[in-house]
Amino acid sequence: MATVVGVRFREIGKIYTFTPGELTLRRGDHVIVETSKGVEYGTVILGNYEISQEPAEPYRPVLRRAESQDEEKVRANKEREREALLLCRKKVEERRLDMKVIAAEYTFDDSKLLFFFTADGRVDFRDLVKDLAAIFRIRIELRQVGVRDETKIVGGMGSCGRPLCCHTWLPDFVPVSIKMAKEQNLSLNPQKISGVCGRLLCCLKNEADTYAYLNSQLPKKGDMVSLADGYKGEITEVNVLKQTVRVLVLLDDDEREMREVPASETVFISHRKKGQPSQLKKDAMARREAQLQEAREREARGETGAPENGRKARRKRDAEPVREQGERPERTEKPERGERPERAERPEQGDKAERGERADRGERSGRGARNDRGRAGKGERPEKSERPQKGDRAGRGERPERGERPERTEKPERGERPERGERGPRPERGEEGGGRRRRRQRGGQAAGQAPGQTAAPVTEGAGAPEGSQNGNG
Repeated sequence: MATVVGVRFREIGKIYTFTPGELTLRRGDHVIVETSKGVEYGTVILGNYEISQEPAEPYRPVLRRAESQDEEKVRANKEREREALLLCRKKVEERRLDMKVIAAEYTFDDSKLLFFFTADGRVDFRDLVKDLAAIFRIRIELRQVGVRDETKIVGGMGSCGRPLCCHTWLPDFVPVSIKMAKEQNLSLNPQKISGVCGRLLCCLKNEADTYAYLNSQLPKKGDMVSLADGYKGEITEVNVLKQTVRVLVLLDDDEREMREVPASETVFISHRKKGQPSQLKKDAMARREAQLQEAREREARGETGAPENGRKARRKRDAEPVREQGERPERTEKPERGERPERAERPEQGDKAERGERADRGERSGRGARNDRGRAGKGERPEKSERPQKGDRAGRGERPERGERPERTEKPERGERPERGERGPRPERGEEGGGRRRRRQRGGQAAGQAPGQTAAPVTEGAGAPEGSQNGNG
């Protein structure tokens, strides 16, 4: 059996084990201990207690109790840490480094100065370390921490209105999963189940074991169960704390009813498979199919009327008077039907033909008469009135005969185009140029042409073809 004590170096942090030697320490005492980092000042959390197993490696010893001088030195170091933190942040801004310095810490023997920072990725702070070492004349160490450790060091208020658990009493971080929120029937909205650090709430772990045990005693949502009165139903909702379930029950008359019963009064039947309809729906479909089959058999036997079942059938049976087995109900006589009135005689086809005769007498004109003759049915069609022939223009104004078109004149043959080398000399600018002459010739020919005539082309350096001066072929 070995006697040990538990010592903590920060306000909220991990508890380390040391051997007290001949000292008798209690909770709250301050001690000076030897660590892997050097001599440190700590607070006793667990007084002298004995352990049954000997450790694989011996624990480090407690050097002595802390004195008033040691406490004064710790308070002075706290002031120096604030100044070092402000100076380090200023240097980070000058270097334009993507990092956030959150805390600074001096060791008890002033052998090292630690800075804690957060960053999204790796940061090259070698130049920053050189600057800080030149200012403080001490060994500098920078440590990158996560968002949870940042929240634990800085502190704050939680959504519950109390100080953060990690900053007040939680010594270590425990793994938290989304399954814990599902077991506690919490909303899966990230804003409601996340803490100040942006991760899942650490307090989800506090009641996770209790909910896991209670859920093991309850059926799951979608299971098929049997109730105490014999009815079967499907579970639609589970209340973990009350240990009750809500069951959708299918009654005999295809009616559904919602009941809330204690989970202990239900008998498990089957689980609902993923992607498959519930057993309640399967039973309803089978019952419906049996009713349809019975209706087909009744129709095959010649019976009419749909079978009645459920409450309606029971009410009808209860309302009928009880009669003996051999007694048959008397048939009521059907009332005699009155004689049907005779139908009015339809007019014969000959009467319809009279309409055509009216058209011949001139009572109807033109198109109306022709329409009536078309409706006359199968009677003889009246002869069509002779239409005037195209040549006969009586009644119309005679059209004047068109004048005969003039015969088309043949196009004059174009003269052969001279080669480029045979063209005459080009007139100078002062003389009347060939271009101006050609435009005048074209204007004169266009003015003197008759309709349907075409102008012959004019070429330079060659004579016009015969008969082409007046445009006639």
